Amino acid sequence: MPSQSKHPKLVLTDEERQRLDRLRTSRTAPARDVFRARILWRYHAGETVTEIARALNTTRVSVLKWVDKALQMGVEAGTMDTFHKPREAVIIDDAKAWVVHLACCKPKDLGYAAELWTRSALARHVRKHAAHEGYPALAKAAKATVQRILAAQELQPHKVKYYLERRDPDFKTKMRIVLTVYQEVAMQNEARDKGVVHPAVITVAMDEKPGVQAIGNTAPDLPPVPGKHPTVSRDHEYVRFGTLSILASLDLHDGHVIARVEESHRSAEFICLLKDMDAYYPPDCSIRIILDNHSAHLSKETRSYLAEHPNRFKYVLTPTHGSWLNIAETLFGKMARTFLKHIRVGSKQELKDRIVKGIAEINEEPVVHRWKAFDALKEDADIV
Repeated sequence: MPSQSKHPKLVLTDEERQRLDRLRTSRTAPARDVFRARILWRYHAGETVTEIARALNTTRVSVLKWVDKALQMGVEAGTMDTFHKPREAVIIDDAKAWVVHLACCKPKDLGYAAELWTRSALARHVRKHAAHEGYPALAKAAKATVQRILAAQELQPHKVKYYLERRDPDFKTKMRIVLTVYQEVAMQNEARDKGVVHPAVITVAMDEKPGVQAIGNTAPDLPPVPGKHPTVSRDHEYVRFGTLSILASLDLHDGHVIARVEESHRSAEFICLLKDMDAYYPPDCSIRIILDNHSAHLSKETRSYLAEHPNRFKYVLTPTHGSWLNIAETLFGKMARTFLKHIRVGSKQELKDRIVKGIAEINEEPVVHRWKAFDALKEDADIV
């Protein structure tokens, strides 16, 4: 390779020299531009091509490329890439479609142990089988290449988004019945506010919250300290005492809650809740209960009790996988926000006592829970 003695000297104006000096020491400019500026600055200072290549840990070919370009086109162009027409895509649409097809298959269906693809695993499979499937351009496809193909189709086969399958063939019919009950209750409440006597049919929403954990601290909580610790401090270790179940009915007319806290939620516990409701409400009215299809609600023992009290209780069953239609869910949400969140106790009995106390506090200032999604569900439920 020729030395600098066989190359013309790089002549710079004061402005070009200042610009090149700023660029070669810049910490914000692209690294490739800084690198090229350093080459030209050293060449302008009189260093040989070999010296520049050694100092910048590059090759003589690379140094001469940018030196020759600056000598031919000026310093401005000598630090910029030459425009070139982009190459036509090597990966054809059929190859991309094959990758998309693979992404839409589960890896277990192709002989792997995994349930879902990772991008690395999918790329490995693509590289392994590309040539055999007739797509040699993908034989060396990196993970980034596969990701670009998937991103173009907005595919994320490594993620799971859950949905709820409607397995109840009468879902809409049952939903319409439940929503109609809510509308009737709303009209009854409006009439009551205008002075009409209490309705002959009292509607309650009933549900269970199982698995409420009795968790205790292994060290005392530390209170907030102004200027030091703005929050309660709690040791990360804890002890489990077991779980309890809350069975509750929510009066949709006045917000009163009747509840039991039990070890489990079998038929026996549910019947006890029915007895509590029977004792609380006037004997000359019917109690209409919105509830789900839990086995305890429909068991032989429960039906035997209901048979002993004809016309006292009327069931309105929510559809399968339609628990969100039960407004009692909002009651448990209120419990979670007010007194169950972050609760720590010393025993299961303490947890039970505090739940009972929390329900009593709700009943001190009862709130009427109203269904507010009639417009959104009217079309789907065919309500007119």
